Amino acid sequence: MNLDTCKRKVCESIDERKEELISIGEKILENPELGFREEDTARLVKEMFEEMGIKYRDRIALTGIRATIPGRKSCPNIAVLGEMDAVISPDHPRADKKTGAVHACGHHAMITNLLGVGFGLIDSNVMKDLDGSVTLFAVPAEEYIEIEFKKELIEQGRIQFIGGKQELVRLGEFDDIDMVMMFHSAPNTTNRVVRTNLSMSGFIGKFVRYRGKGSHAGVAPEKGINALNAAMIGLQAINSLRETFRDDHCIRVHPIITRGGEAVNIVPSDVRVELYVRAKSMDVLIETNKKVNRALEAGAIAIGCNIEIEDLPGYMPMISNNLMARVFSNNASEIVGTENVDEAHFHSAGSSDVGDVTQVIPGIQLLAGGFEGGLHARDFKVVDKEMAYIIPAKIMGMTIVDLLYEKANLAKQVSKERKGSKEKYLNQIKNMKKIIKKEYMES
Repeated sequence: MNLDTCKRKVCESIDERKEELISIGEKILENPELGFREEDTARLVKEMFEEMGIKYRDRIALTGIRATIPGRKSCPNIAVLGEMDAVISPDHPRADKKTGAVHACGHHAMITNLLGVGFGLIDSNVMKDLDGSVTLFAVPAEEYIEIEFKKELIEQGRIQFIGGKQELVRLGEFDDIDMVMMFHSAPNTTNRVVRTNLSMSGFIGKFVRYRGKGSHAGVAPEKGINALNAAMIGLQAINSLRETFRDDHCIRVHPIITRGGEAVNIVPSDVRVELYVRAKSMDVLIETNKKVNRALEAGAIAIGCNIEIEDLPGYMPMISNNLMARVFSNNASEIVGTENVDEAHFHSAGSSDVGDVTQVIPGIQLLAGGFEGGLHARDFKVVDKEMAYIIPAKIMGMTIVDLLYEKANLAKQVSKERKGSKEKYLNQIKNMKKIIKKEYMES
């Protein structure tokens, strides 16, 4: 088959599965699961891989599954990634009543498009004309939430990193992959628009514990040391730093208090805070994190309590591959029209562990419309099912054909553009981890 025929057949094969794929997406939407516990979603992915007739490996980083579709050659190997986990947004109308989990980030659509790519390549029989292979990888735990739970998994030796793709890099699951691609839902974008040139910020995750002294809050508050007051002063000190943050550095600092005390009539003695420090570049991120640590410590000094700050490896900035972005743009133009493809560089102050993967191998994440509401918000929902569940699969399938056609010349060019050292990357994120302990409470 010639190039255009291959691409047309891939799209036709995806269209033939359109209703089935939409049904899969809606099924995942109805059963949201949190990171490293995506058992039902993983089971569904495996069932689809079995229907495709491709072998898979499962239980990778607890719940991940990968399967490779062979072409005429094994290399280059292009990975299509899909994220399985949900986010916590209890106010969302589709949220799980027990866990608060909901697919308010569009990961259910990611998995659907991953499967769409697989069916498109296999049903069309185009792989016999392509010089490379395609790995479909359903990955766990992209959402950097439930830090205490994931710290427990680390302490149990079940994982080493909080992010699923970080863990997969460590395990060597990307060692045989030459480039990665995926799509993400574009928030507040109901029309059929595609963005192909995206970068994202990096961040450091933080777990903070203020330790004070309990006492009866009504009878003897003077005998207590209020850890909640220390935390509030620390957070207010961070707010006082905000005027020093440059707009072009895309700095974000956002905390939550996960434990505010033991009971309302006891002076809080154990207060815990989780927060992120984000920035566009690693050097700005590291310097900002130092400021934040000083501010947090100031609260402990003011009240006279103890503090423990644990910095955890967050996600690295995401770097898009320019050549892949151009190929994506050309194919997106064929599907949604040139006027609906935005090739201008767009930086998101959000973060994703796909950024970690792009530190090691070339990659791209396109943004696609079809969604209403903000990410992680109660109003997020799919409003155009074809745009959310089908069209990105077509664009990715067509892009794979372009990359692997005719001796995989385009894919080989992508591979030459940039490949980092896994060892250097792992050292960088391991160096993010540190624990600061300061005692200001008199014995």
